[in-house]
Amino acid sequence: MSGWSELWHSRFLGNELGEWAIALAIFLITFTVLPLIKRAISRRRRREAPGPQGYIALDLLTVMVARTNRLFLWGVAVWLAARDLAFADRVDRGLNVVLVLLLWMQLALWAMAAIRYGMGLRRQRVGADAVVASMDVLLVAIGIVVWGLAGLLALENLGIHVGPLLAGLGIGGIAIALAVQTVLADLLASLAIALDKPFGVGDFLIVDDCLGTVEHIGVKSTRVRSLNGEQIILGNSDLLKARVRNFGRMMERRALFQLDVHYDTPVAALAAVPGAVREIVEATPDVRFDRCHLLRCAPQALQYEVVFFVTAADFKVYANAQQSINLRILERFRTLGVTFAALGPTPVRLHRQLSAAGADEGGQQRLL
Repeated sequence: MSGWSELWHSRFLGNELGEWAIALAIFLITFTVLPLIKRAISRRRRREAPGPQGYIALDLLTVMVARTNRLFLWGVAVWLAARDLAFADRVDRGLNVVLVLLLWMQLALWAMAAIRYGMGLRRQRVGADAVVASMDVLLVAIGIVVWGLAGLLALENLGIHVGPLLAGLGIGGIAIALAVQTVLADLLASLAIALDKPFGVGDFLIVDDCLGTVEHIGVKSTRVRSLNGEQIILGNSDLLKARVRNFGRMMERRALFQLDVHYDTPVAALAAVPGAVREIVEATPDVRFDRCHLLRCAPQALQYEVVFFVTAADFKVYANAQQSINLRILERFRTLGVTFAALGPTPVRLHRQLSAAGADEGGQQRLL
């Protein structure tokens, strides 16, 4: 019995063997129990659906537990086990540095997990396709801030004064900013796009002479797929400077076209044209009639102007509606005895049609 007591109180590396044994037991228990708790919470969250609004805090807590790093759990186990042990100054200093770095790394991971969780809730409310690119850009910027702040606070906790370091970084940052000002301009522009949301993935844009559908909004550039199939890459700063026409946010499409009628048409037939056109337009699906008037007595023809609205933003819906209206107008005018004026080599034609924004799907005005 005295032999065990002597062995228990014998010293090794400045501590009794009994203290080393207790520390080892604490380390093994902590490093075994904490990962098991983390794994159980993570599995339960994967099995269960997201909770209602009142359980957001609990769901966020489970997310943060699942994002706990295994190295941090190792650090917690070492800290609990080594509290009653005495070490040399150099060893104690090194252990303190490692534990402080692990702590601030884990705090940054928890902060990023909470931010991603909040962005996920926002994405569910607004719609993933509309905001996914904006969220990615914001997440990059927030990640830089969070990790930079965690690094500075870790250095401050280790006794390193960050004031001179920040001053040096400020001077160096100015020099770097001057060297990469174009890249920084695109980066800041991407943040402006993410916050203001002037367009999203899937929107059809016309930017100067470029037109196409947005495929990706990145940190430096936005990629647009043109109607011809090629990919157009536009700098984010250039997009903010340009006048962008976003057809993806169109709620309805305004259509205007002209009917050129011959002067030999009887007055009674001319008076019947607005009513006939109104009846045809109102009978067309997804269309709201606005007006039809004889506005101009041009040198070569009497010009009727017809305006209607297509209640769907899709260009194909507009094209189908306009085609149906054109065919029925041709049929009705023949019944009424209304003849079209000859403009150029074509004896009968509808003079001009314009889509809601004065442009068709390719952004160019067309003549029938």
